[in-house]
Amino acid sequence: MIHSFDTSLEYAQAQDQMDVLHSFRERFLFPQHQNKNVVYFCGNSLGLQSTAVQYLMNSELADWAKFGVEGHFEAKNPWLSYHQQFADSLAKIVGAHKEEVVAMNTLTVNLHLLLLSFYRPQNGRYKILMEAGAFPSDQYAIETQVRMYGYDPNDAIIEISPREGAHIIEEEDILKAIDDAGDSLAVLLMGGVNYYTGQLFDMKIITQAAHKVGAYCGFDLAHAVGNVPLALHDWDVDFACWCSYKYLNSGPGGVGGAYVHEKHGNNPETFRLAGWWGNDEKTRFKMQKGFVPAKGAASWQMSNAPVFNMVAHRASLDLFDKATVPALREKSLRMTAYLAFLLQQLNNLSFTIITPSHPERRGAQLSLLFAEKGKEVFSALTNNGVIADWREPNVIRIAPVPMYNNFEDCHRFYEILKSL
Repeated sequence: MIHSFDTSLEYAQAQDQMDVLHSFRERFLFPQHQNKNVVYFCGNSLGLQSTAVQYLMNSELADWAKFGVEGHFEAKNPWLSYHQQFADSLAKIVGAHKEEVVAMNTLTVNLHLLLLSFYRPQNGRYKILMEAGAFPSDQYAIETQVRMYGYDPNDAIIEISPREGAHIIEEEDILKAIDDAGDSLAVLLMGGVNYYTGQLFDMKIITQAAHKVGAYCGFDLAHAVGNVPLALHDWDVDFACWCSYKYLNSGPGGVGGAYVHEKHGNNPETFRLAGWWGNDEKTRFKMQKGFVPAKGAASWQMSNAPVFNMVAHRASLDLFDKATVPALREKSLRMTAYLAFLLQQLNNLSFTIITPSHPERRGAQLSLLFAEKGKEVFSALTNNGVIADWREPNVIRIAPVPMYNNFEDCHRFYEILKSL
């Protein structure tokens, strides 16, 4: 994909005038700095609040006041089936059948629940492969899972690192590690997008390689969902989970999500921890012994929907339905490339973009590795009305989110950096 960019403000403004998604920006609330919208490049950590959230929250509060417990049946969006309204939207976003997805719990809770189903070590097949430097919650979850079965994490966990002097992980190294592990590999679990570098992995090829050696393949999609196109069902991914408070803009600690391929989710013999809300709806209220799993990913649910926690999720997914993933991806590719171009024009600061340069190997994130004074630069950005993300020891992560950021945001960021 070839773009012709220039550094003028007029260029950025012209791109925004041609942007078919420009109106979505008006549906979000931006923090203010000196009576002006900040440059909000932190959607890879916490997305902005939709303007619809307050109205929808007040609606649920009104139904609670009006109906009390009968709100489970009489509310405008009955609470008994509240989670079901997300299935169609989530299925489009992750590329799945609607029975394969469910909004529930939080990311790490879902990760543990899914590992209990798919990490079942036996007969010498006990190893888990993951990327080195994965987000800490993934590291903690996997370490405790292997310890639970009596294995030493130093032996049972295979970590794939970048080559010496590099920042991204070559996929051929991942494929070789899978092949080398062979029939000792039980599960491959990686981030779809690496949180630190912003590298987008080829999940289709990785899944095929894992299946070739007889292992299950799952992904933590925290930094991928709502950011890059996904086709989990067609890629034959076994399981995945995600949070909703980053690119899905569903509020701090917002409800998580899970995907389970239908070949597992529709198989009652697939092990899952039993919870009341995961039971078949036809017998759920008979209040009797004997767990009968519901169809699909919904059978991994533990409890009824946290309605107030899901309100922002509903507001955001409505916007994703309208914007569509292909249109968001098209804008994201162009806007991230433009921001990378602007940063490459700077010579007053000592940093390297460690995110892959090829647009198809990244999402809406650029990670700037500073040789020196990175924290000082970050503080100066904050003081000048930029909200970005600092990651130890020396990286500033910036994310031009296509749903609500625009080209002029990128240009403002460039001008502020140039002035430091």
